[in-house]
Amino acid sequence: MRCFIGETDFHITEPTVVSIGKFDGRHEGHQKLLRRMLEWKAERGLRTAVFTFDLSPAVRLKGLPRQVITTDEERRAGMEELGIDYLVEYPFTEQVSHMPAETFVREILAGRMNAKAIVAGTDCSFGYRRGGGAELLKKMAGELGYEVEIIEKARDGGRDISSSYIKEELDKGHMEKVRELLGQPYSFCGTVIHGNHIGGPKLHHPTANLIPPEEKYLPPFGVYVSRVYLDGRYFGGVTNIGRKPTVEGHWPVGVETNLLDWDGDLYGRDIRVQLLNYERQEQKFASLEELEEQLERDEAYARSYLESRGCLDGGAAARRKEDSSGT
Repeated sequence: MRCFIGETDFHITEPTVVSIGKFDGRHEGHQKLLRRMLEWKAERGLRTAVFTFDLSPAVRLKGLPRQVITTDEERRAGMEELGIDYLVEYPFTEQVSHMPAETFVREILAGRMNAKAIVAGTDCSFGYRRGGGAELLKKMAGELGYEVEIIEKARDGGRDISSSYIKEELDKGHMEKVRELLGQPYSFCGTVIHGNHIGGPKLHHPTANLIPPEEKYLPPFGVYVSRVYLDGRYFGGVTNIGRKPTVEGHWPVGVETNLLDWDGDLYGRDIRVQLLNYERQEQKFASLEELEEQLERDEAYARSYLESRGCLDGGAAARRKEDSSGT
């Protein structure tokens, strides 16, 4: 996949089918757009190109909080796994924010991205004060020589599937519902760092510690049934999100996973931790012995949950199952 990150002076020479949006979470609504783009590629031979904004300049300029379901790195990895050919993360500067919608279509989508087809949602918006949308795309299609396909939003019952809806469910710890809306479990990706080693030789549970990026949206602090993708298969886990209140000292918010049935050193390895079920709130124990007893109960609960739902299929079969059903 070719990425244009923070660039304005780029040009895609191959004819493309383009979709525009934030793609935060790559939820079921986004999946509808991306699947249709891949169908255009198969049917017409067009390259797939996703346009989204790099909001970093605006965040730095205005000091705005930015909490996302999918970090930029995770989005790039997900797009590449899906088979997208081009990803454009256009810098959202003050000048860009005042770009007229017609200019955006003519110079960016049809010009720099060489769009011969545009796949967009019914609620797509772009340009100064969000002045452009689906109707403008249709209006300019004849002039600029592209086709337009407008896709209805994916719905869950009577509600549109959106990032805000998913964040509401994350706030409640409804991880099964989040998985349903995303089409895959909510996950944290990163490189395993050294922890305090309390979870290793003292408690007999090998641990993997990740520090989530500041912009990553966090579910409630607490303990989750999880699974870790590693070496081509899934390992069950018990994940704590929080600040380790039982351990003395001040700890940053971390994602600490006790791996089940794993024996080895994970330090420096890149892993993906998927949250499957919210078990309990984070709590402070009077001693490490009490903590270990609770960890044993957490492990028993996690094993029961994982086994009853068949969540530990290994290798490529597990990956295919996840991609198709989010299990």
